[in-house]
Amino acid sequence: MITVFFSYSHVDEALRDQLETQLAMLKRQGVIQAWHDRRIGAGEHFAQAIDAHINSANIILLLVSPDFIASEYCYEVEMKRALQRHEAGEAIVIPVILRSCDWHPAPFGQLLATPRDGKPVTLWPDRDEAFLQVAQAVRGAVGRLSPSAPASLPATASEPVSPVVPATASGPRSSNLRLAKNFSQRDKDHFKLQTFEYIARYFQNSLDELEARNPGYQGAFRQVDANRFFATIYEHGADVARGTVYLGGMIGGISYVHGETSESNSSNEWLTVEADEQMLYLTSSGMSFSGNTREKLSQEGAAEALWALLISPLQQRRRR
Repeated sequence: MITVFFSYSHVDEALRDQLETQLAMLKRQGVIQAWHDRRIGAGEHFAQAIDAHINSANIILLLVSPDFIASEYCYEVEMKRALQRHEAGEAIVIPVILRSCDWHPAPFGQLLATPRDGKPVTLWPDRDEAFLQVAQAVRGAVGRLSPSAPASLPATASEPVSPVVPATASGPRSSNLRLAKNFSQRDKDHFKLQTFEYIARYFQNSLDELEARNPGYQGAFRQVDANRFFATIYEHGADVARGTVYLGGMIGGISYVHGETSESNSSNEWLTVEADEQMLYLTSSGMSFSGNTREKLSQEGAAEALWALLISPLQQRRRR
């Protein structure tokens, strides 16, 4: 059986849990077994247990984030040993980009990262899609390590597979150890503010890129204050689209209004912060675009939804 080792910062534990859930099919098929340091039993020597598993794993996942890079143990110990084994042909190292960070200059920066194009998992509108790409990369690595194994194994193998039990293991146990998290109103308010700031940067960069790609069009971004900005698109000097995004107001979320306004009592669309047992996310009111209003939007998904309100009329006009 192929063994998979998770090298990660404990700050990213919730994301690691989501990735491990996406690998469930590979586990059910008896293709892989996964290990991370939360499986170290009471009384075991921490460093020795990690060394034993990173030195025996067939696939090593580097779960890359600012905290991973900042961690002396992750970067200087686990990552360096993983790359040594990769270069020696003893294991396959796969960088998994969890969160935005300056990872390209790192020693693993020349390896093909996942998800696609090294786009951080947290920037995908649908995180399940991002982690699915990681799972597919792991399945591909399994195929390279075991060419005789089919790409999709039957649910029950013709011959039973005996799991490899490391010498340091304290005994079998469940990997279903994730507990519900509680998010306070302060957490939600902080996430809402972070999202508004992200949307502002997203609009500003999108307006700049729109201008660069489309001759005759110009974009203008104006930050009115910490809670409001205007976005305008000009065609040959004439304003053809204007939008306002503001924080708070009567609804209390993040609102979009066609045109420029300093009022906070109306909107064409708004986003609210919600939480499940594992993460904070955003939902839309569904007033201005069709779709599942209960869809869990990431910050990028929320920004793209509001950006579409600004640019969609222009795109539809040009198609006509």
